[in-house]
Amino acid sequence: MTRPRPTLLLSGFEPFAGERINPSWEVARALAGQQIGGWRVVALQLPCVFGQSRAVLQQALRRWRPAGVIALGLAGNRGAISVERVALNLVDARMADNAGARPVDVPVLPGAPFGLATRLPAKAIVARLQAEGLRAELSLSAGSFVCNELMYGLLHGLRRRPKVPAGFIHLPPLPEQAARHPAGRAMPLAEQVQGIGLAIGLLAAGIDELHTPGGRLS
Repeated sequence: MTRPRPTLLLSGFEPFAGERINPSWEVARALAGQQIGGWRVVALQLPCVFGQSRAVLQQALRRWRPAGVIALGLAGNRGAISVERVALNLVDARMADNAGARPVDVPVLPGAPFGLATRLPAKAIVARLQAEGLRAELSLSAGSFVCNELMYGLLHGLRRRPKVPAGFIHLPPLPEQAARHPAGRAMPLAEQVQGIGLAIGLLAAGIDELHTPGGRLS
């Protein structure tokens, strides 16, 4: 009997803040169904709504029991594929989500630790993408909007499965979004798909994290 291939759960968000497209979902659905390093990619679209995105993701984690998870989101003010290092137990929304909610200074999960570290080999992923000529960077924090809430919920939800690599990667805007974002930030969809495909391959290969300087002074 043939054993099923391990699953890589790849999530992306619906458009938000007046956008008509979200690169995180475009990348996820472009990679859906592919076999990368022996892992089968399953794509999941999430609502950009506090609480709801975490609930949908948790249902998917129970259904698929993935071997790895990468959650994607849009960072319109960035010009590189940004691998997040830390999720904070903090929601502080500078704008409303797609349901009109704008919570301020509240925890994602009351009583839980204030910060959770990514389980992705963040430095190794960034180094590989840069070696391939792609714009990539480390980011210390996923912010305090829905993306951070989702990353925190993901890591906390996998606390009893400590060997599952999981984390969050922010993506820059697509060229067709350039009019709404700072000049020079856009990255073509093909490059974003390439970068995330490489990241999945590294996870499937079980690559170790690099222990090279990557911190910031401020």
